[in-house]
Amino acid sequence: MKGARSLATSWPVAAKPWWEAPMEQPGPSGCPVSGKTASFQDAVRTLNTLQTNANYLEQVKRQRGDPQTQLEAMELYLARSGLQVEDLDQLNIIHITGTKGKGSTCAFTERILRNYGLKTGFFSSPHLVQVRERIRINGQPISPELFTKHFWRLYNRLEETKGDSSCVSMPGYFRFLTLMAFHVFLQEKVDLAVMEVGIGGAYDCTNIIRKPVVCGVSSLGIDHTGLLGETMEKIAWQKGGIFKCGVPAFTVLQPDGPLAVLRDRAQQISCPLYLCPPLEALEEGGPPLTLGLEGEHQQSNATLALQLARCWLQRKDHQAGIGELKVSRPSLLGQLPLAPVFQPTSHMRHGLRDTEWLGRTQLLRRGPLTWYLDGAHTTGSMQACVRWFRQALHRRERPGSSGSEVRVLLFNSTGDRDSAALLKLLQPCQFDYAVFCPNLTEMSSMDNADQQNFTVTLDQVLLRCLTHQQHWSRLREEQASPDLWSTPTPEPGGPASLLVVPHPPHSTSSLVFSCISHALQWISQGRDPVFQLPSPPRGLLAHPVASSGAIILQEAAAIHVLVTGSLHLVGGVLKLLEPSLSQ
Repeated sequence: MKGARSLATSWPVAAKPWWEAPMEQPGPSGCPVSGKTASFQDAVRTLNTLQTNANYLEQVKRQRGDPQTQLEAMELYLARSGLQVEDLDQLNIIHITGTKGKGSTCAFTERILRNYGLKTGFFSSPHLVQVRERIRINGQPISPELFTKHFWRLYNRLEETKGDSSCVSMPGYFRFLTLMAFHVFLQEKVDLAVMEVGIGGAYDCTNIIRKPVVCGVSSLGIDHTGLLGETMEKIAWQKGGIFKCGVPAFTVLQPDGPLAVLRDRAQQISCPLYLCPPLEALEEGGPPLTLGLEGEHQQSNATLALQLARCWLQRKDHQAGIGELKVSRPSLLGQLPLAPVFQPTSHMRHGLRDTEWLGRTQLLRRGPLTWYLDGAHTTGSMQACVRWFRQALHRRERPGSSGSEVRVLLFNSTGDRDSAALLKLLQPCQFDYAVFCPNLTEMSSMDNADQQNFTVTLDQVLLRCLTHQQHWSRLREEQASPDLWSTPTPEPGGPASLLVVPHPPHSTSSLVFSCISHALQWISQGRDPVFQLPSPPRGLLAHPVASSGAIILQEAAAIHVLVTGSLHLVGGVLKLLEPSLSQ
């Protein structure tokens, strides 16, 4: 295959920029339809016909013999869309990867820099409710109208340039959205773009970026092993693939092995890599920093975001607002130099405080119900989720003695993730009910293109939920054995009173529902003032556990619901609990 750079020059140059051309889309009969009649849902439905993430992963696995071809193909698509790789340098990119917390780090970083009056672009994945969430300007998802306009212009441009039979005519779902983000950010003339890596780093399609301003690596863990490798060291090698010669990079405290891999990757290409000091070091001598995202694990994401934002400001000559340096300290590990220890500015402090990132350690209080939403889907992120949930329970206001509390788990897990390991980590939460359902908001998603998924059948996802239920039942049986009736050991650093267990270990009742809507109807029993449907579907209470549990839920003084295991599940729940997100 020819190199993408040499092929890029072969595409004809339009008489005027492609984005200024009239927008047309193919109609049902193949005839063009004016862009004025194209709807946002039409655009999303067409987008959904491209490869989705599951198919993309399978394709990449088959091509692992020469993964470099993936980046060459991405450069080809970029050229066909009317851009060269050099054009991306105008975006002043902050490129961020990691296993856990990379999205939260991006959100912190974007919010800090927006506080400096900069116009920000932010590309992330996956979306929770609407696909346009993936491309944001100044923290807000682009409008349906802007999404529709840019989608059809890019789609039609790629259709017009698909004559070369050596290249697939259209990029996959994630590649298309990455291309679209580049075009949107250039057209909207952002001052900077925060780009979150999709999967891995070295061969991720965002890695066609040649000259980012700064790069970051959040906490590493085990995920996407079929693609990235089965050890932390192999995964670290993939993540370190975003490092660029002469471009500063920052990471947080990692295990010794993966940290050494990151160090070696950086040294091989003369990338200056720094280890972020703990957040406490930046707080010394000033008031404590308040984070808009809950959970102790967010401190690591916040300290990385502060370093990325400060480095960006410094490299773009915003010297007046980067914070006063403190006395530097040597690296604790001796492997990497420590990043600057500085006094965060007021813009930085307010940025951390005002950061919002839905579906990550998010609480919704609705009458007697409290919804705890966290898209944890790796063992490391699930451990952090459990700590956050238990601490939140400990801080809650306890109801009067006349009422009871009920804890409910709503869970799903997809892909090649070890759901049994994730469910085992959730055992200390002592749930009264475990509910499993696929990531389908309704039984039929035809009315909402954002919820469509063409890669799996209903039978497949329900069988997966039944497998989750079987894992849960086995875990509960093991926990009920005589050897496990002793008092559990408090978590390191956590108060013993976090073990708020009003009863000994018992066999949690579990249920499987066919969609998120049915699961929420059973859990809420009409007691959520926002989530109100006309009537439950026939047969919702047919199962004895559902029938008896409904009475308990109706009478409970407080219901605590943890939704976790999948960001897609959290997104479906948010779509129903927060209707404004769909507008």
